[in-house]
Amino acid sequence: MRVLFLGINYWPEETGIAVFNTGRCEYLAARGHNVVMVTGFPYYPQWQVPEAYRGRLFASERRAGVDIRRSYLYAPRNVTPVRRMLHEASFVASSCVRALSGRRPDILLTVSPPLALGLSSILLSRLWRIPYVLHVPDLQPDAAADLGMLRSGRLLTTLYAVERLSYRCSALVTTLTEAMRRRILAKGIPAAKVRLFSDWADPLLFTIPLRGGGASFRRTFDLEGRFLVLHAGNMGVKQGLGVVLDAAEHSAGDPGIVHLLVGDGAVRPALERAVASKRLQNVRFLPLQPNAVFHDMLAAADICLVTQQRTVADIVFPSKVLTLLAAGRPLIASVNATSEVARVMEESGAGLVVPPEDGPALHGGIAALRADRTRREHMGAAGRCYAGERWDRHGLLKAMEAQLAAVAAVRQPEDRRAPHREQFEIGTELDHG
Repeated sequence: MRVLFLGINYWPEETGIAVFNTGRCEYLAARGHNVVMVTGFPYYPQWQVPEAYRGRLFASERRAGVDIRRSYLYAPRNVTPVRRMLHEASFVASSCVRALSGRRPDILLTVSPPLALGLSSILLSRLWRIPYVLHVPDLQPDAAADLGMLRSGRLLTTLYAVERLSYRCSALVTTLTEAMRRRILAKGIPAAKVRLFSDWADPLLFTIPLRGGGASFRRTFDLEGRFLVLHAGNMGVKQGLGVVLDAAEHSAGDPGIVHLLVGDGAVRPALERAVASKRLQNVRFLPLQPNAVFHDMLAAADICLVTQQRTVADIVFPSKVLTLLAAGRPLIASVNATSEVARVMEESGAGLVVPPEDGPALHGGIAALRADRTRREHMGAAGRCYAGERWDRHGLLKAMEAQLAAVAAVRQPEDRRAPHREQFEIGTELDHG
């Protein structure tokens, strides 16, 4: 099976969607499929393209059996709604050209956002007469509306129209959770057409010790003897990380606790300014860490945090939930009580749920678990058990492969009328790398 993936994020990015795009491509390549990934130059979550990739329109790489074809994208350092639209538009345009530079695949798998990649998929699907699967790990128009990033008007109406058209023209729509699936079904998409392609937990996370680990990390970063409250991952609007600073203010006079924010994102500079303004000595920032250090950091954490704005309910499901549960960390989720994250917390017994954007409530939850080590250990063990039962990497990827093969096997009606199936290919591959 020749599979063309189309998505803006991929290796060497180490967070978010990139991890799962990379995992899906490499799994299929290892299974003997011909896999091409059309993606952008790495930029996330720092919103900065590394020096080695700058100044190019296109580049080609090969890794773990995957043919990686990169195309230009605009990566603004200061992200605004307008600049983000330009960022996405630049990739949508360049990636469509890049996709057409190669051979016709049997199936196209597009990962949205960017939402407008759905339009590229429609075009490529029609030109090549192949089916496309639209994978939606983030309901972008709903997120923009729910978070107040876009007000009702022509632009939002247009985004919803693009979304409906992309869903309607696809052979299959996939998403992460049942709650997100219900959102898509509510848009009028037939139930048989919407399936789950869940993310998975990295198998190495299950080897992190449930207790007594992380000594090296604590020594390296001068955290010995401190109660460590950790937030790791993207620092964006949806995370609502101001609540962590609010909670930290309530324990500002306690030298025994530190709130560690690890990662990068659009709102990190504002968070750092706020910490400096409030003179919070119990809040520290670190950049993204290499995998081995990251695992040691998780082992060192006494409590891990998942935070979301109150308007976020079922439009996203952060992959860090899978990571933290598999690592056996007790969690406090500062999230909407109706969210998928809250449901998983309740079902797994892996942690506490406190109201979102409520600093005193988050502080209270931290204080309660800090005082009860046995409870924390029970939560960590319960979370790891839950993750192992539901997010097994091999089983989920095997099911994805079977579903893609079933879609690819359904011949498009036009194929039977087109003897020259390769007529839309461009024979010379662009490679300015």
